[in-house]
Amino acid sequence: MATAIGEHRVELEIGGMTCASCAARIEKKLNRMEGVTATVNYATEKAQVAVAEGAEVRTADLIATVEKTGYTATVPEPPAPAPAAGPADEPAAGAGRGGPDEPAAAGLAALRQRLLISLALTVPVVLMAMAPPLQFTYWQWLSLTLAAPVVVYGAWPFHRAAATNLRHGAATMDTLISMGTLAAFGWSLWALFFGHAGMPGMTHPFAFTLTRTDGSSAIYLEAAAGVTTFILAGRYFEARSKRKAGAALRALMELGAKDVAVLRDGKETRIPTAELSVGDHFVVRPGEKVATDGTVLEGSSAIDASMLTGESVPVEVSPGDTVTGATVNAGGRLVVEATRVGADTQLARMSRLVEDAQNGKAAAQRLADRISAVFVPVVIVLALGTLGYWLVAGAGAVAAFTAAVAVLIIACPCALGLATPTALMVGTGRGAQLGILLKGPEVLESTRKADTIVLDKTGTVTTGVMTLTDVHLAEGADEAEVLRLAGALEHASEHPVARAIATGAASRTGAALPTPEDFANVPGLGVQGVVEGHAVLVGRERLLTEWSQSLPTALAEAKAAAEAEGRTAVAVGWDGAARAVLVVSDAVKPTSAEAVRSLRALGLTPVLLTGDNKAVAEAVAAEVGIDEVIAEVLPEDKVAVVERLQAEGRSVAMVGDGVNDAAALARADLGLAMGTGTDAAIEAGDLTLVRGDLRVAADAIRLARATLGTIRGNLFWAFGYNVAALPLAAAGLLNPMIAGAAMAFSSVFVVGNSLRLRRFRALVQEDVRG
Repeated sequence: MATAIGEHRVELEIGGMTCASCAARIEKKLNRMEGVTATVNYATEKAQVAVAEGAEVRTADLIATVEKTGYTATVPEPPAPAPAAGPADEPAAGAGRGGPDEPAAAGLAALRQRLLISLALTVPVVLMAMAPPLQFTYWQWLSLTLAAPVVVYGAWPFHRAAATNLRHGAATMDTLISMGTLAAFGWSLWALFFGHAGMPGMTHPFAFTLTRTDGSSAIYLEAAAGVTTFILAGRYFEARSKRKAGAALRALMELGAKDVAVLRDGKETRIPTAELSVGDHFVVRPGEKVATDGTVLEGSSAIDASMLTGESVPVEVSPGDTVTGATVNAGGRLVVEATRVGADTQLARMSRLVEDAQNGKAAAQRLADRISAVFVPVVIVLALGTLGYWLVAGAGAVAAFTAAVAVLIIACPCALGLATPTALMVGTGRGAQLGILLKGPEVLESTRKADTIVLDKTGTVTTGVMTLTDVHLAEGADEAEVLRLAGALEHASEHPVARAIATGAASRTGAALPTPEDFANVPGLGVQGVVEGHAVLVGRERLLTEWSQSLPTALAEAKAAAEAEGRTAVAVGWDGAARAVLVVSDAVKPTSAEAVRSLRALGLTPVLLTGDNKAVAEAVAAEVGIDEVIAEVLPEDKVAVVERLQAEGRSVAMVGDGVNDAAALARADLGLAMGTGTDAAIEAGDLTLVRGDLRVAADAIRLARATLGTIRGNLFWAFGYNVAALPLAAAGLLNPMIAGAAMAFSSVFVVGNSLRLRRFRALVQEDVRG
């Protein structure tokens, strides 16, 4: 139902777009409406429309404008609201988001089927036309039988788009493809049925001569079928990458808990998370995800929020503290009161951030479409002009039409259909061998322009795992004994810091840890127990102080120094005396400093951006050689920082791995996601680095720039061959064989140029196949 809209944004789902110029035309029409500012994203097939306050524009008016332009527009259905407690008749909140992916998958499968059928039929047609030994007595009629389905069925999307454009007075690359293939096919039919091409024994020998011909014995079936198949291949690979546009949202929505143990009448009942209501009390056991945003009522624990906040150290919570949905309970049992559910939660807000960022990032128009805005009308006018000139000159209708058709055929973008997909396939294939995944041609332009690279800390520059880094001993204490006793006690705890100490102790001592007796967890302070006859305490300094085990000066200073750098210091004591301070931190990856140097060598200025505290961030930055540090930021702030850098005129690349990075990765000009991170970050990024090695980021940018350069070279030569031959075609001097040879050579050149990317050498020489 149409509703009046004031100063707010309206989202429309656009259908029928076939190229970036379609999006530009819709955007132009919408922006001509008074008070309307619109952005149409070809990649996500959505329009974001802002209507100024006081403008008399209704949603129906926006839809009507799009439909008058020749496309479809609908208002997306909102996700179903979370129902009240009890049996639910409605689908769960967010369930509606997965729906649009089904028709997208079906459309991709249909395009793939169209491509495979066309390819199977085209190969023998091209072989017979180009290899005279294969031209048996009636070969031309077999070519017609095979080519006809390709031109009619295979090229149907181009014919349909060209017809739509014609009705609205527009011309795109679809127009040229449709006209060229139909002209080639139509002339071939004329030559076969009314000319001399249908005679038994007719052959197509190669003859590189400039002679004027009436074309009555020339057929262009291989050109019609070949162009169709090449362009279909390009469209298929483009559609496959476009389908991933909404995957970041699905990854975010799937991050949350699927069900929850809610307390009703004093009993625990498991229900779907979507059925939670504000005010419900629910239980979170150790290892479980928090179902929704809420306040702790009972229990104390450590909450691992690193995926959402970037904070490497788990946060201690107790009654009265707030917790966020999708974070993980790493400690004891909690009872939480739900304060926000459904679309109001932080996870849902982050989902909207990613969606807004993706819709707001204009997909770079393909160079071919930009050129076609001029190239297509010029070719059509030139073909008509050629026809008219030769008719007036008295050359005869056959010769005039032959020259006009030659213009369309030589302009038909055979090599152009290969220019982007072949370079992209070779580049992405080489990238896959090196642990680099490029999502599509739209991201390549950003790699060339990027001058600033924002690096997430946790999991990107650092390992993202708490690690035992230092052991400070009191006078007379033995390191092996300290690690054995403290590690044994911590091994019985589920706290992430405890696990780091236990793992580090077992690794450094090289022996199995003993089993503690009388183990007890002291909420908020640490653990205690008996190990090998010693009463051992491991935890905060206050725990040891309560047992009259004060830290000696050296240990106190070591503890203060570690905490000043943002590390976690754990005190250890037994039998009435403090024995050591163990330092746990998120360790910097050994290759990060080299990676930063490589990024600087590519002309990029590194910036460390993290949700962790400032002391930790500055210590990490100093270790790897980064000068600019922005710390203690929330996910929303990360997006704002990227936007601020962009407002300063910088072209921003970002590397991240957490859910908290997803929106910023989508907002950045170039997003590089660590493949060791979360699905949300991977899907929001433009490039994925399979390994957790930051050095691969530099290789990814080098490979992307090399691929972009190859595509640009391919496009230049693909157009160059056509433009150079157009005057010959217009002069009536281009016979079918020269046209076919020129098209074939341009295609071979494009493929050969693309294959050079196989020789790309990475800075990190490691093959990750298998």
